[in-house]
Amino acid sequence: MTRRARPVAALLLLVLLLPLVASGQGRRRGPQAATVEYDSHFVFTRIRYGAGGGLARGFFGGGGWEHDYPTADRNLAAILDYITNMRVRTDGSNILDLDDPRIFENPVIYMSEPGYWTTNEDEAKNLRAYLLKGGFLIFDDFEGPAHWSNMVAQMKRALPEHSFIPLDVSHPIFQSFFGIKYLNVPHPTVNVPPSYLAIFENNDPSGRMLALANWNNDLGDYWEWSAEGLYGADPTNDAYRLGVNYIVYAMTH
Repeated sequence: MTRRARPVAALLLLVLLLPLVASGQGRRRGPQAATVEYDSHFVFTRIRYGAGGGLARGFFGGGGWEHDYPTADRNLAAILDYITNMRVRTDGSNILDLDDPRIFENPVIYMSEPGYWTTNEDEAKNLRAYLLKGGFLIFDDFEGPAHWSNMVAQMKRALPEHSFIPLDVSHPIFQSFFGIKYLNVPHPTVNVPPSYLAIFENNDPSGRMLALANWNNDLGDYWEWSAEGLYGADPTNDAYRLGVNYIVYAMTH
């Protein structure tokens, strides 16, 4: 087996074993005490946002930020721990607010359904400091022009001078661990064409990436339901490949 084939085979094997990884994890349970003590290991860190605004909704009254929690978070962490050399916490994950200083302990943060996200002045100020200091934000699970416009409007509160720039498969983020040839992971439940857009430092695509948006897609749903095989092996594996590449790229740039 070639060196490149080994991580691919390991990924396929671990996806098959994920029922064991996910056992005992309640699905759709309330996100209570959802932090782990900082010890320098990578922790999947999900951002919580409030219920204000006309688009707000959510399973627990939050706004959609908890969609796919906790299984998606734990499953991606298990994949990262198994096939990379990263030191990863697999015994829990974080849920933090944007104005929480603990976000600075976590180099990568994840936000689900930013089409329903609203932010205030303190949160926007802290997010700006976090991103400009070296943090990386992943947006996932949102589709349509209204959701895109809302996400952009909220980001403008933190980074008014920055804009999203479209990406294609040639960008290094898609080659950081797995060599991805085609960006062909479909949205698992909605017939929309996925797009990948990013914010870069100084609006320079050759510079450091600050945020990445999986628009018209829902990688978290693939991660959540991978143990059940709900969406099939090929798109599920590809969703994990993207997730691993995102994290590895963020941790090495």
